[in-house]
This record gives sequence, C-alpha cells and structure tokens, in this order.
Amino acid sequence: MDTDNKIQFWKRNAKVPGSFLKEAPKTNALSIKSKKASSFLEFARSTSDAWDIGDDEEEEFLGGPPPNTPPNLNSKVAVATAAQVIHNYSKVREKPEWPQSTERVQANGSVVKSNSAVQLSQPSDGSSFRKPLHKQQSLPLRPVIPLIARISDQNASGAPPMAVREKTRLEKFRQLLASQNTDLEELRRCSWSGIPREFRPITWRLLSGYLPANMERREIVLKRKRDEYFGFIEQYYDSRNEEHHQDTYRQIHIDIPRTNPLIPLFQQAPVQEVFERILFIWAIRHPASGYVQGINDLVTPFFVVFLSEFVEEDVENFDVTILPQHVQRNIEADSFWCMSKLLDGIQDNYTFAQPGIQTKVKALEELVSRIDEHVHNHFQKYEVEYLQFAFRWMNNLLMRELPLRCTIRLWDTYQAEAEGFSHFHLYICAAFLIKWRKEILEAVDFQGLLLLLQNLPTIHWGNEEVGLLLAEAYRLKYMFADAPSHYRR
Repeated sequence: MDTDNKIQFWKRNAKVPGSFLKEAPKTNALSIKSKKASSFLEFARSTSDAWDIGDDEEEEFLGGPPPNTPPNLNSKVAVATAAQVIHNYSKVREKPEWPQSTERVQANGSVVKSNSAVQLSQPSDGSSFRKPLHKQQSLPLRPVIPLIARISDQNASGAPPMAVREKTRLEKFRQLLASQNTDLEELRRCSWSGIPREFRPITWRLLSGYLPANMERREIVLKRKRDEYFGFIEQYYDSRNEEHHQDTYRQIHIDIPRTNPLIPLFQQAPVQEVFERILFIWAIRHPASGYVQGINDLVTPFFVVFLSEFVEEDVENFDVTILPQHVQRNIEADSFWCMSKLLDGIQDNYTFAQPGIQTKVKALEELVSRIDEHVHNHFQKYEVEYLQFAFRWMNNLLMRELPLRCTIRLWDTYQAEAEGFSHFHLYICAAFLIKWRKEILEAVDFQGLLLLLQNLPTIHWGNEEVGLLLAEAYRLKYMFADAPSHYRR
C-alpha cells in the first residue's frame, strides 16, 4: 500500500522534464507536506531536463519500505535525485544556447534559414546533436489563415486546409476537365461538395450547359456565342431610349447601384455598364417576364467567378479596367449566357404575378409545418406570413441573406443538382429557416420576428457554415421530396 502511494505521488506530481509545463490546478490527491519534498517539486517544475522514470524503474527506485513507514517521500532518495538532476542541469547549461539569429538575405538574394530552423529540420535519430528544448523557448507557430480570404474561397472558421484531400480533389477535377469528352455526371458528383477556385469558371460553364462536353467544340462554341451576344448589343441596345423600352431601362439603371453596394467592384462605372447591357438585352429577349427587380443580383456570382479566372488577388477591390478589352468582353458575354441558362429554369418566378415564387413560398410553409411544428405555430401565433420574409429568399435565391462568397459556394451545389435552382433551393430555404430556430422562438412579437428574418447575422459565414446548411437541406430532400404524404397535411 505504501509503495502504491509513492508511485501515485510520482505519477500525479512529478513533471516530465524536457517538455513544456502546463499550469494545472493544484490537487489534493495526496497530502505530502514534507519540506524537502516541497522544495524538490519546486525545483522539478523550474527545470526541463531529459529524465523520465518508467514503470519498471519506478518500482526499483522506490523499493519496498518497511510496513510501518509513513507515506512520506524518502528524504535520502529525494536528496540523491536532486543532486543528480542539478549535476545534469549544470552540464546542459555549460553547452552553448540556441542561436537567436533570424533569416537573412545574402548579397545574391537567397534567403538563409536561421540556425533554429535548421535545428528543427534535423533528424532525431542521433545522427546530429539534439539540443533539449527549454521552457522559455517557443514552438514554431501554426500558419495564420487570413480572416478575410478571397471572395470566392473564404473559410471563415480559419481552419487549415486538408492538404491531402484537396490535392486528390484537384487531381480529379484536372483529369475530368482534360478528357476529350468530359463526363458531366461525374463532374456533377465532384462539384456537389464544392469546386476548387481554379476550376470553377470552366466547370460552371460546363454544368450550366453553356459549354459543350466535347473539348474540340468548345472554342468554336465560345466564339459563336460571344459574337452572338455582341450582335444583340449592336442590334438592341440603342433602343433603350425608345419610349416602349424606357421604363425597363430606367428600372435597371436604378437597381444596378443597389447591387452589392458594400463591394467596391460593383460600384465601378465600367462594371455597372456591363450589368446594364446584360440585363437590358435579357429583358427585351424575354418579353413574357421582362426585367424584374432581383434579377440584377443573379448576374453577380457569374461575373465574379469568370473575373476570378484572370485575377489572382482578391476580386472585391480589383479594377477591371486593367484587363484587356477582349477579356472584359468575354467575361460579359459568358455572364450573360450563363445567367440566361439559370433563368430559363426559373422563369415562372418572374412572369406576371410571379406564380413560381408564390408556389415555392407555399411549399416552404407546408414543409416547415412538418419538420418543425413549434416554429410554424410561433409564426401563426404572431401572425407572421411566410410571404413576408420568404418572397425575397425565392426571388433573390438567398443572395440578400448570405455573403457573396457563400452564394458562390452554394451555387457550386446548385449547378451540380439536376434542379438545383428550381427545386433544391426550397430545401435550402427550409434548412436556413430552422437554423435560426432558437432566435425565432425567442422573438415574442411581430416586429421582432420580421426584423430578425430580414436581417439574419450571416456576415461572418464561410464554407463551413454553407456545408452544414447543404447537408441539412439534402437530408430534408431525402426525407420529403419523394414522400408526398409526409410533405402535405
């Protein structure tokens, strides 16, 4: 029993030298009040020498004491051990300290690593001298992830990337896009969980149906479609001042400055002119709907993604006039055609009375009543209509609720889904609403609920939050999309 007590003393109280000591809370597991033992522990805490006691050595070292010995540390053992530690410590102190030199630039411009960095990179098999780490010496710091990353690729959590997994994904995308005939189904599967920034422009063109899967035809199709768009500009754009088009153009002209007003890129005059041309041409080519407020937001993700193909820095503050004229024209034409492909699938959202949005809002109400009756009843109690907050969610595809970087990540998945913008978006809205369940139930009046739902705090969201939202939306789709009896009352 006494031997066990001594072993427990060493296991609980002795600090392992050679490592950094953490300030742990004091424990009263054993009441060892010996003055010698106390001073020895203080000494052990202040040193970091490389001695350690294994379990076998521990038993030998502590040897079986007489049965009537009180459970205190043997003073002779403590003194002998302390003397040995002091001797070892003095030897280490006589050796030269680690040099504190930092990286320096030689005359030839090459960077020379500091001696500390060289030591850290040396092998630990004894082939080179291994200096002990001292308490006052700091470990190499983890690379700092910028809080604000590029607009299309922010990870708000600041977590380091999974290098191996990312390399595998990059290689997979590279192989798919380099093949003579791209397997679009496989490309969709890979894109569902996000598209790497460098492959996003061509992947979006392919998945939207703008670019053919056959590599040989791509350049021909791109040239033809781009020329066709600028043919529309020459043919129709001058008519914006004619009486029957004045109202459309005036509304576009008013809405453009409101598009992402906090992002400097969209406040540049050349960019606003691009958006005016894109929206006006689309409106006069689709007279059944014409231009409707909200469509202006749908251009921005395409424009940013296609611009990022030529910009390494953060796109938000980039001056587009730096780019060659033909590059600017190509970005404009590609944005027009991809936005047109998107709107072809949800055009009933923007025809007279916007029946598509009315139907989707009603479907959202029915879905929420099934998945979270408490939230649904809370809205009914305070007379909050779904149309009062969800209309904008459907009309702008949540672009007013999420930062642009999150919208781009979300659209990776929408492009990968067969009916991402028209069908899967419903489940995204439901998952997004339930995400704020706690805050919704805490709001106890009509005004408080509407203020919350129209100003949800997503400004710091990144890929991690969007990934969780997508996972929950997929779960809801799996449960309800093919189960009408679960979907409706």
